[in-house]
Amino acid sequence: MPTRQLGQTAHHVSPIGLGCWQFSRRRGLVGKFWEDLDQERMNAIVRASLDGGIDWFDTAEVYGKGASEEALAVALRAADKQDGEVLVATKWWPTLRRAKSITATIGERQQRLGGYHIGLHQVHQPLSVSSVAKQMNAMADLLEQGAIGAVGVSNFSERRMRAAHQALQARGHVLATNQMHYSLLNRAIEGNGVMDAAKELGITIIAYSPLEQGLLSGKFHDDPSLIRSRPGFRRYMPAFRAKGLQRSLPLIEALRRIAAAHAATPAQVALAWLLAFHGESVVAIPGATKVAHVADNVGAMRLELTPEELAELDTLSRPFM
Repeated sequence: MPTRQLGQTAHHVSPIGLGCWQFSRRRGLVGKFWEDLDQERMNAIVRASLDGGIDWFDTAEVYGKGASEEALAVALRAADKQDGEVLVATKWWPTLRRAKSITATIGERQQRLGGYHIGLHQVHQPLSVSSVAKQMNAMADLLEQGAIGAVGVSNFSERRMRAAHQALQARGHVLATNQMHYSLLNRAIEGNGVMDAAKELGITIIAYSPLEQGLLSGKFHDDPSLIRSRPGFRRYMPAFRAKGLQRSLPLIEALRRIAAAHAATPAQVALAWLLAFHGESVVAIPGATKVAHVADNVGAMRLELTPEELAELDTLSRPFM
Protein backbone atom coordinates (compact mmCIF):
# COMPACT_ATOMS: atom_id res chain seq x y z
CA MET A 1 0.00 0.00 0.00
CA PRO A 2 1.55 3.36 -1.04
CA THR A 3 1.87 5.74 1.90
CA ARG A 4 1.77 9.52 2.22
CA GLN A 5 4.12 11.76 4.15
CA LEU A 6 2.59 13.81 6.96
CA GLY A 7 3.74 17.29 6.12
CA GLN A 8 7.52 17.53 6.10
CA THR A 9 7.97 15.03 8.93
CA ALA A 10 9.47 11.56 8.80
CA HIS A 11 6.04 10.00 9.33
CA HIS A 12 4.39 8.14 6.45
CA VAL A 13 0.86 6.77 6.72
CA SER A 14 -1.78 5.06 4.61
CA PRO A 15 -3.86 7.57 2.62
CA ILE A 16 -6.84 6.73 4.82
CA GLY A 17 -6.79 6.44 8.60
CA LEU A 18 -9.60 5.51 10.95
CA GLY A 19 -11.40 8.33 12.72
CA CYS A 20 -12.33 7.19 16.23
CA TRP A 21 -14.88 9.75 17.42
CA GLN A 22 -17.47 6.95 17.35
CA PHE A 23 -15.54 5.11 20.10
CA SER A 24 -16.70 7.71 22.65
CA ARG A 25 -19.05 5.30 24.46
CA ARG A 26 -21.67 8.10 24.59
CA ARG A 27 -19.74 9.83 27.37
CA GLY A 28 -19.82 13.60 27.60
CA LEU A 29 -21.73 15.94 25.30
CA VAL A 30 -19.54 15.22 22.28
CA GLY A 31 -19.78 11.46 22.79
CA LYS A 32 -23.56 11.47 22.55
CA PHE A 33 -23.39 12.01 18.80
CA TRP A 34 -22.87 8.23 18.39
CA GLU A 35 -24.41 5.02 19.64
CA ASP A 36 -22.60 3.16 22.42
CA LEU A 37 -20.40 0.62 20.64
CA ASP A 38 -19.25 -2.31 22.75
CA GLN A 39 -15.55 -3.07 22.98
CA GLU A 40 -15.88 -6.28 20.95
CA ARG A 41 -17.28 -4.36 17.98
CA MET A 42 -14.61 -1.67 18.28
CA ASN A 43 -11.95 -4.39 18.36
CA ALA A 44 -13.39 -5.87 15.17
CA ILE A 45 -13.47 -2.47 13.43
CA VAL A 46 -9.84 -1.77 14.30
CA ARG A 47 -8.69 -5.26 13.29
CA ALA A 48 -10.49 -5.03 9.96
CA SER A 49 -8.91 -1.63 9.35
CA LEU A 50 -5.45 -3.02 10.07
CA ASP A 51 -6.06 -6.06 7.88
CA GLY A 52 -7.07 -3.73 5.05
CA GLY A 53 -3.87 -1.70 5.20
CA ILE A 54 -4.89 1.22 7.44
CA ASP A 55 -1.99 2.03 9.73
CA TRP A 56 -3.03 5.12 11.68
CA PHE A 57 -5.88 6.11 13.99
CA ASP A 58 -7.17 9.52 15.03
CA THR A 59 -8.78 10.10 18.41
CA ALA A 60 -9.06 13.00 20.86
CA GLU A 61 -9.25 13.98 24.51
CA VAL A 62 -12.81 15.28 24.08
CA TYR A 63 -14.13 12.09 22.47
CA GLY A 64 -15.95 10.64 25.44
CA LYS A 65 -13.60 12.41 27.86
CA GLY A 66 -10.82 10.00 26.97
CA ALA A 67 -13.06 6.97 26.38
CA SER A 68 -12.15 6.84 22.69
CA GLU A 69 -8.43 6.87 23.47
CA GLU A 70 -8.86 4.03 25.95
CA ALA A 71 -11.03 1.97 23.59
CA LEU A 72 -8.57 2.43 20.74
CA ALA A 73 -5.67 1.26 22.91
CA VAL A 74 -7.61 -1.84 23.98
CA ALA A 75 -8.49 -2.60 20.35
CA LEU A 76 -4.89 -2.21 19.16
CA ARG A 77 -3.69 -4.47 21.95
CA ALA A 78 -6.35 -7.05 21.03
CA ALA A 79 -5.01 -6.97 17.47
CA ASP A 80 -1.49 -7.68 18.80
CA LYS A 81 -0.17 -4.34 17.60
CA GLN A 82 2.91 -3.15 19.43
CA ASP A 83 3.87 0.46 20.03
CA GLY A 84 5.51 1.83 16.90
CA GLU A 85 3.69 -0.45 14.47
CA VAL A 86 0.91 2.08 13.91
CA LEU A 87 0.64 5.84 14.24
CA VAL A 88 -1.76 7.12 16.89
CA ALA A 89 -2.97 10.72 16.63
CA THR A 90 -4.86 12.48 19.38
CA LYS A 91 -5.94 16.03 20.13
CA TRP A 92 -5.81 18.47 23.05
CA TRP A 93 -9.08 20.30 23.77
CA PRO A 94 -8.29 24.04 24.14
CA THR A 95 -11.59 25.66 25.17
CA LEU A 96 -11.06 28.00 28.15
CA ARG A 97 -7.59 26.51 28.74
CA ARG A 98 -4.10 27.92 28.48
CA ALA A 99 -1.18 26.51 26.56
CA LYS A 100 0.38 25.13 29.72
CA SER A 101 -2.50 22.62 29.78
CA ILE A 102 -0.93 20.93 26.75
CA THR A 103 2.05 19.81 28.78
CA ALA A 104 0.04 19.36 31.97
CA THR A 105 -2.36 16.88 30.35
CA ILE A 106 0.11 14.87 28.26
CA GLY A 107 0.47 12.31 31.04
CA GLU A 108 -3.26 11.62 30.99
CA ARG A 109 -3.20 11.24 27.19
CA GLN A 110 -0.35 8.74 27.50
CA GLN A 111 -2.11 6.85 30.26
CA ARG A 112 -5.40 6.57 28.39
CA LEU A 113 -3.56 5.44 25.26
CA GLY A 114 -2.10 2.57 27.24
CA GLY A 115 1.52 3.01 26.27
CA TYR A 116 1.03 3.70 22.57
CA HIS A 117 3.22 6.65 21.64
CA ILE A 118 1.47 9.79 20.41
CA GLY A 119 2.72 10.02 16.86
CA LEU A 120 0.75 13.18 16.13
CA HIS A 121 -0.58 15.59 18.76
CA GLN A 122 -3.01 18.24 17.58
CA VAL A 123 -4.72 21.36 18.90
CA HIS A 124 -8.38 20.48 18.39
CA GLN A 125 -9.90 23.94 17.97
CA PRO A 126 -8.62 27.55 17.74
CA LEU A 127 -10.29 28.44 21.04
CA SER A 128 -7.51 28.51 23.61
CA VAL A 129 -7.07 31.42 26.00
CA SER A 130 -3.39 31.43 24.99
CA SER A 131 -1.93 32.63 21.70
CA VAL A 132 -1.14 30.28 18.83
CA ALA A 133 2.56 30.90 19.45
CA LYS A 134 2.32 29.80 23.09
CA GLN A 135 0.40 26.67 22.10
CA MET A 136 3.03 25.77 19.51
CA ASN A 137 5.85 26.40 21.97
CA ALA A 138 4.21 23.95 24.37
CA MET A 139 3.94 21.42 21.56
CA ALA A 140 7.60 22.02 20.66
CA ASP A 141 8.55 21.29 24.27
CA LEU A 142 6.79 17.93 24.01
CA LEU A 143 8.52 17.20 20.71
CA GLU A 144 11.92 17.90 22.23
CA GLN A 145 11.11 15.70 25.22
CA GLY A 146 10.16 12.84 22.89
CA ALA A 147 6.61 12.74 24.28
CA ILE A 148 5.09 13.20 20.81
CA GLY A 149 6.26 12.56 17.29
CA ALA A 150 4.74 15.46 15.34
CA VAL A 151 2.53 18.51 15.78
CA GLY A 152 -0.77 19.25 14.08
CA VAL A 153 -3.71 21.62 14.40
CA SER A 154 -7.39 21.25 13.63
CA ASN A 155 -9.97 23.71 12.35
CA PHE A 156 -7.31 26.41 11.96
CA SER A 157 -7.91 29.20 9.45
CA GLU A 158 -5.21 30.16 6.96
CA ARG A 159 -4.02 32.94 9.27
CA ARG A 160 -3.83 30.74 12.35
CA MET A 161 -2.23 27.90 10.42
CA ARG A 162 0.49 30.24 9.14
CA ALA A 163 1.05 31.53 12.67
CA ALA A 164 1.40 27.98 13.99
CA HIS A 165 3.82 27.10 11.19
CA GLN A 166 5.93 30.19 11.91
CA ALA A 167 6.06 29.56 15.67
CA LEU A 168 7.19 25.96 15.23
CA GLN A 169 9.68 26.94 12.54
CA ALA A 170 11.28 29.36 15.02
CA ARG A 171 11.91 26.37 17.28
CA GLY A 172 13.36 24.28 14.44
CA HIS A 173 10.24 22.17 13.90
CA VAL A 174 7.44 21.93 11.35
CA LEU A 175 3.66 21.93 11.46
CA ALA A 176 2.72 18.56 10.02
CA THR A 177 -1.03 18.76 9.55
CA ASN A 178 -4.24 20.78 9.69
CA GLN A 179 -7.32 18.62 10.27
CA MET A 180 -10.28 20.20 8.51
CA HIS A 181 -13.87 19.41 7.58
CA TYR A 182 -13.49 18.54 3.91
CA SER A 183 -15.60 16.51 1.51
CA LEU A 184 -17.40 16.74 -1.81
CA LEU A 185 -20.22 18.41 0.13
CA ASN A 186 -17.97 20.82 2.02
CA ARG A 187 -15.16 22.32 -0.04
CA ALA A 188 -14.82 25.56 1.90
CA ILE A 189 -11.07 25.14 2.48
CA GLU A 190 -10.51 25.46 -1.27
CA GLY A 191 -12.00 28.93 -1.22
CA ASN A 192 -10.80 30.39 2.08
CA GLY A 193 -7.06 30.01 1.55
CA VAL A 194 -6.44 26.98 3.77
CA MET A 195 -5.78 24.49 0.98
CA ASP A 196 -3.52 26.81 -0.99
CA ALA A 197 -1.52 27.78 2.11
CA ALA A 198 -1.18 24.15 3.18
CA LYS A 199 0.28 23.26 -0.22
CA GLU A 200 2.61 26.26 -0.08
CA LEU A 201 3.90 25.39 3.39
CA GLY A 202 4.04 21.62 2.91
CA ILE A 203 1.30 20.91 5.47
CA THR A 204 -0.93 17.88 4.99
CA ILE A 205 -4.69 18.35 5.17
CA ILE A 206 -6.44 15.64 7.21
CA ALA A 207 -10.02 15.52 5.95
CA TYR A 208 -12.53 14.75 8.70
CA SER A 209 -16.19 13.95 7.99
CA PRO A 210 -15.12 13.01 4.43
CA LEU A 211 -18.40 11.14 3.91
CA GLU A 212 -20.55 13.78 5.64
CA GLN A 213 -21.77 11.40 8.36
CA GLY A 214 -22.82 8.86 5.74
CA LEU A 215 -24.64 11.29 3.46
CA LEU A 216 -22.31 10.61 0.52
CA SER A 217 -23.11 6.89 0.67
CA GLY A 218 -26.54 7.70 -0.75
CA LYS A 219 -28.39 5.68 1.88
CA PHE A 220 -30.21 8.71 3.28
CA HIS A 221 -31.32 9.65 -0.23
CA ASP A 222 -32.72 6.14 -0.69
CA ASP A 223 -34.54 6.27 2.63
CA PRO A 224 -34.82 9.75 4.20
CA SER A 225 -36.52 8.23 7.26
CA LEU A 226 -33.24 6.56 8.27
CA ILE A 227 -32.03 9.75 9.89
CA ARG A 228 -34.75 9.52 12.54
CA SER A 229 -33.10 6.40 13.98
CA ARG A 230 -29.67 7.98 14.30
CA PRO A 231 -28.48 9.34 17.66
CA GLY A 232 -27.12 12.84 18.13
CA PHE A 233 -27.95 16.03 16.29
CA ARG A 234 -27.54 14.77 12.70
CA ARG A 235 -31.31 14.58 12.31
CA TYR A 236 -31.51 18.37 12.73
CA MET A 237 -28.84 19.21 10.14
CA PRO A 238 -30.19 20.91 6.98
CA ALA A 239 -28.26 18.54 4.70
CA PHE A 240 -30.35 15.60 5.94
CA ARG A 241 -33.69 17.31 5.40
CA ALA A 242 -35.72 17.09 2.20
CA LYS A 243 -34.36 20.30 0.66
CA GLY A 244 -30.77 19.38 1.52
CA LEU A 245 -31.14 15.88 0.10
CA GLN A 246 -32.59 17.27 -3.11
CA ARG A 247 -29.69 19.71 -3.44
CA SER A 248 -27.05 16.98 -3.17
CA LEU A 249 -28.94 14.41 -5.29
CA PRO A 250 -27.18 15.21 -8.63
CA LEU A 251 -23.83 14.55 -6.98
CA ILE A 252 -25.09 11.32 -5.39
CA GLU A 253 -26.39 10.11 -8.76
CA ALA A 254 -22.98 10.73 -10.32
CA LEU A 255 -21.25 8.89 -7.49
CA ARG A 256 -23.56 5.92 -8.05
CA ARG A 257 -22.92 5.86 -11.79
CA ILE A 258 -19.14 6.11 -11.40
CA ALA A 259 -19.20 3.50 -8.64
CA ALA A 260 -21.06 1.06 -10.89
CA ALA A 261 -18.40 1.50 -13.57
CA HIS A 262 -15.70 0.52 -11.08
CA ALA A 263 -17.61 -2.19 -9.19
CA ALA A 264 -17.27 0.10 -6.18
CA THR A 265 -19.60 1.99 -3.82
CA PRO A 266 -20.53 5.68 -3.87
CA ALA A 267 -18.69 6.14 -0.56
CA GLN A 268 -15.52 4.68 -2.05
CA VAL A 269 -15.76 7.02 -5.02
CA ALA A 270 -16.26 10.04 -2.74
CA LEU A 271 -13.18 9.10 -0.72
CA ALA A 272 -11.12 8.32 -3.82
CA TRP A 273 -11.87 11.79 -5.19
CA LEU A 274 -10.58 13.39 -1.98
CA LEU A 275 -7.38 11.38 -2.15
CA ALA A 276 -6.70 12.16 -5.81
CA PHE A 277 -7.93 15.66 -6.62
CA HIS A 278 -5.13 17.49 -4.78
CA GLY A 279 -2.45 14.86 -5.24
CA GLU A 280 -0.82 13.77 -2.00
CA SER A 281 -1.78 16.93 -0.08
CA VAL A 282 -4.81 15.26 1.51
CA VAL A 283 -5.38 12.21 3.70
CA ALA A 284 -8.77 11.27 5.13
CA ILE A 285 -10.15 9.81 8.36
CA PRO A 286 -13.60 8.33 7.78
CA GLY A 287 -15.08 6.61 10.82
CA ALA A 288 -16.80 3.24 11.06
CA THR A 289 -19.49 1.96 13.38
CA LYS A 290 -19.65 -1.43 11.65
CA VAL A 291 -17.04 -3.70 10.13
CA ALA A 292 -18.90 -3.33 6.82
CA HIS A 293 -18.02 0.38 6.81
CA VAL A 294 -14.34 -0.52 6.93
CA ALA A 295 -14.63 -2.19 3.53
CA ASP A 296 -15.58 1.18 2.02
CA ASN A 297 -12.67 2.90 3.71
CA VAL A 298 -10.14 0.29 2.64
CA GLY A 299 -11.49 -0.09 -0.89
CA ALA A 300 -11.17 3.64 -1.56
CA MET A 301 -7.38 3.43 -1.24
CA ARG A 302 -7.28 1.04 -4.20
CA LEU A 303 -9.74 2.88 -6.43
CA GLU A 304 -8.31 4.98 -9.26
CA LEU A 305 -10.71 7.44 -10.89
CA THR A 306 -10.20 8.71 -14.42
CA PRO A 307 -9.39 12.40 -15.07
CA GLU A 308 -12.86 12.75 -16.57
CA GLU A 309 -14.52 11.33 -13.45
CA LEU A 310 -12.49 13.58 -11.18
CA ALA A 311 -13.48 16.59 -13.28
CA GLU A 312 -17.18 15.67 -13.30
CA LEU A 313 -17.29 15.33 -9.52
CA ASP A 314 -15.39 18.60 -9.22
CA THR A 315 -18.01 20.36 -11.33
CA LEU A 316 -21.01 18.85 -9.52
CA SER A 317 -19.60 19.66 -6.09
CA ARG A 318 -18.59 23.26 -6.81
CA PRO A 319 -21.87 24.58 -5.33
CA PHE A 320 -20.56 23.27 -1.99
CA MET A 321 -17.27 25.19 -2.19
